[in-house]
Amino acid sequence: MDNIIRQMLGQYDALDLNEKENRIKEIVQEIILCGLSRAGFFQTAAFYGGTALRIFHGLDRFSEDLDFSLAAPDTGFQLEKYLPAVEKELMTYGLRFSFETKMKKNRSDIQSAFVKGNTREHILLCYADETLARSVAGSRMIKVKFEVDTTPPPYAGFEHRYRLVPIPYEITLYDMPSLFAGKIHAVLCRAWQNRIKGRDLYDYVFYLSRSTPVNLRHLNARLMDSGFKGAREDMTLEEIKEILCRRFEVLDYESAKADVHPFIGSDAPLAVWSSDFFRSITGDLTEQKRNDRVHER
Repeated sequence: MDNIIRQMLGQYDALDLNEKENRIKEIVQEIILCGLSRAGFFQTAAFYGGTALRIFHGLDRFSEDLDFSLAAPDTGFQLEKYLPAVEKELMTYGLRFSFETKMKKNRSDIQSAFVKGNTREHILLCYADETLARSVAGSRMIKVKFEVDTTPPPYAGFEHRYRLVPIPYEITLYDMPSLFAGKIHAVLCRAWQNRIKGRDLYDYVFYLSRSTPVNLRHLNARLMDSGFKGAREDMTLEEIKEILCRRFEVLDYESAKADVHPFIGSDAPLAVWSSDFFRSITGDLTEQKRNDRVHER
């Protein structure tokens, strides 16, 4: 096993197959970010979403996918040109993952791809656990999906960060208020089999627990972009709070808890989840001041 992979695995205490697969996925995610950085991807794109929140801000739950947005709309963007460099980066550390692009049935501004590698092979490589590896179906695959929004809503703020492993590299990502805007948009607009994703609620609490203000201008642009009923570019924070509270009154919280359960180590933070809880904490929501923005495009 590569020494860097051993070092990265040493951060985790993985016990069962699912946990070990997730740890491998997290390592693959970081190597993908490094490969994209070295290929110049972040000169025009930015990282956002739950995995960005986990890696750069300490979100304490597993996040499956890598989400990116171009800094400015570009319908001619081609994700495929970055894939060979990322596949080569993974091979550098002995990880045998291949890329596949995901073709949308309908025209979409979201470009998608995923990497996949054999689970049994990588359990042996990373953990040398022959007993566990023999219990895994030979066809089982570890997959990491990533998507790029090529026509993003405007007014996001950006920041530059550095990572030291697997090697030092630089990345561009949404600033916290803009990440929070994306999360609030997801809470209001994203449906998951007619239910809300518990992961969205979990992250919503995470932002508020850190007193994160929301980039209201970007949130309004996102709501308008997705056709949210009544959305306007000048919606106030109080209007957003009212919309959120109406949303929280009708959610199925047991289904939401069941969704997030596999991604966290303890159900204790979910015990208080209820309409009253979420409406109460929404009162703490604040707006980012324009002069506090790191860098807006």
